[in-house]
Amino acid sequence: MKIHSLVMGTVGAVALLAGSALAEGVKMRASLDTTAVHIRTKSVGVYLDAIKSRSKGAIETELYHSGQLFRDANVGKALRQGGAEMAVPGTWVLSGFEPSLEYTTLPASYGRSRQDMYKLSDGEVGKELNASLEKKLNVKVLGKWFDLGHSHTFATSKALNGPEDLKGLKIRTSGGGGQMLRVKFFDGLPNFTAWPDVPLALSQGNFDALLTTCESAVSAKLWDSGVKYVLLDHQFFAQYIPMIARGFYDKLKPEQQKLLVDTWAEMIDKFREEAHAAQMKAKDTLAQNGVKVVEPGKADIDTVRKRMLPTQDAVAKELKVDASIVAKTNQTFGLMN
Repeated sequence: MKIHSLVMGTVGAVALLAGSALAEGVKMRASLDTTAVHIRTKSVGVYLDAIKSRSKGAIETELYHSGQLFRDANVGKALRQGGAEMAVPGTWVLSGFEPSLEYTTLPASYGRSRQDMYKLSDGEVGKELNASLEKKLNVKVLGKWFDLGHSHTFATSKALNGPEDLKGLKIRTSGGGGQMLRVKFFDGLPNFTAWPDVPLALSQGNFDALLTTCESAVSAKLWDSGVKYVLLDHQFFAQYIPMIARGFYDKLKPEQQKLLVDTWAEMIDKFREEAHAAQMKAKDTLAQNGVKVVEPGKADIDTVRKRMLPTQDAVAKELKVDASIVAKTNQTFGLMN
């Protein structure tokens, strides 16, 4: 009996020490599939450095970019299974888990400003979708979403002067059914290619055009892969969702959990402004590298949206966007349900 008690006591002490050690010296790996110079990679790096410093090394952070750990398409599963502790995947990647994230590609959302889109992602719609992701992926959403920026249409061999020029082009998307339907609306042929594979696929002629942002195009120097034209058509406003694996988060001390959340809240508005500035600078960089940049006016964008709106009910149904999310999107933009 004494031996049993001694063994159990020793096991309990070891478990207690292990738990303490886990809270005192944990490793937090962040998985991204963008390059080292991409705005998302740089911003997450700043956040991780702050966590390491402010935790006095108790949280040892590691940043893996360029898909070194996982591509964003696979990172949701990786978080659930312990392959990474942090990820910041795009809404388009996560729509396979939560279809209502496709509200960003509804006709009503076409060409909207980032301020307009914040009304949804920072409001009740964002809260509802965060809660769903937390449950489905067993994660903790850190807070407000990080901006990538507006996604536009880039092409290799065909000049893009208006939406009519997208007809017949094989157009790469970054994932999600909404982008596929958007390409079809313009009579293009949708293609999915993961971001790390885009430069090579472009240079090999696997597609004629692609949807991405100016910053992403610059970070990968896509002019070296054949991109010659860009139509700044504001196809959708792309945002990334910052997530921590719940299995990791729950093992942290309360003050460490608070540090992760509070540090993100402190930094996110600056990150957003820096992301916007990066997009504006990238537009100029594209032109400096021989890419012809065509930017439709607001009236032209509004005209295209009006042409899309009659398809919204059918699009929402096919994408399985919850009716309440559609209604809130319409209400936010002053549209009739």
